Amino acid sequence: MIAIIDYGMGNLRSVQKAFEYLGMEAVITEDVNVIQKADKVVLPGVGAFQDAMQTITQKGIDKAIYAVVEQKKPLLGICLGMQMFFEKSYEYGEHKGLGLLQGEIKRLPDGVKIPHMGWNCLDIKRKSPLFEGLPEQPYVYFVHSYHLQTDADIVSATTYYGKEIQIAAQKDNIFALQFHPEKSGDVGLKILQNFGGIS
Repeated sequence: MIAIIDYGMGNLRSVQKAFEYLGMEAVITEDVNVIQKADKVVLPGVGAFQDAMQTITQKGIDKAIYAVVEQKKPLLGICLGMQMFFEKSYEYGEHKGLGLLQGEIKRLPDGVKIPHMGWNCLDIKRKSPLFEGLPEQPYVYFVHSYHLQTDADIVSATTYYGKEIQIAAQKDNIFALQFHPEKSGDVGLKILQNFGGIS
């Protein structure tokens, strides 16, 4: 069973529907016990970093996420969920993240249209179970104004938007995607299927 964390932000139903289409059981929940008992966990989200961090901390969801990581269960962050995995974000000030992965979330470079919205090419940088069986230079769907910046050896994919930007990371059982697999057609479904198949 896959738990999709509900903290009041983002279109969770589209993520659930994608898993259901693939024949996987996925529940939308804010119950920390359900989250901790799940086989795999997804932290999605669209919105402001500070509000999201505040909500998951108030609900005790942050502790459930740390427990999932400790139990070595597969954990996937999508868009804002992905950004919260890192140490801090500079969205409207400086705000502390979950600190699961090393890196910071910074505004997209000057001179590009913000938000970065629409389809862009995935440049896969390292072998990842999520990217197995994808076509050469697959296209995925983005909606974001901030992006990851890290020197850690965890970046699994980048894309070009004004400059090369880091948009996917992986460390052990933690997977982070800036783009929306649930809105990325067959490529996105393959990524979610791959996630569902991780043991």
